[in-house]
Amino acid sequence: MVIKVYIASSTGSVAVKKHQQAVVGFLEANRISFQEIDITMLEEQRLWMYRNIPRDKQPEKGNPLPPQIFNEDRYCGDYEDFFESKENNTVFAFLGLTAQPSVKDSES
Repeated sequence: MVIKVYIASSTGSVAVKKHQQAVVGFLEANRISFQEIDITMLEEQRLWMYRNIPRDKQPEKGNPLPPQIFNEDRYCGDYEDFFESKENNTVFAFLGLTAQPSVKDSES
């Protein structure tokens, strides 16, 4: 299972940049492996992302904004969904992961 975070490296929106940094930073801090996909550089990936976001998560006007999060091909959610799961301590369930990565201690 690969967590995929669709981002836009060249965005004029400070909010989008902050949201992307929050998601990526959390995943890195919690040692959750993920793949960052830049939709500004990969047209095919951008179109795939748009097609695979459920209708009820599509904005009334325009296209969905990054970050958008998937587990392989399964849509997890956008920044708002991620933030809510973080606040509720349910990020691993939100991402479709069974458990937190364990950090082995050196005691034996």
